[in-house]
Amino acid sequence: MPIEIRELIVKATVDNNGAQSGQANAQNSGGGDAQASQEQLVNLCVEKVLEILKEKAER
Repeated sequence: MPIEIRELIVKATVDNNGAQSGQANAQNSGGGDAQASQEQLVNLCVEKVLEILKEKAER
């Protein structure tokens, strides 16, 4: 018998001090490296989501 999950809970913690230092580092380095790493992170997230959706479709 298949089980259907209708609720997904996502928790996150936001650290303002880390964000401020990250912005300062991005400004000091010209922002090119920060933007490239941010794009890599987005691409990784997209790949993970697509993988999860593919697994879900296979069930």
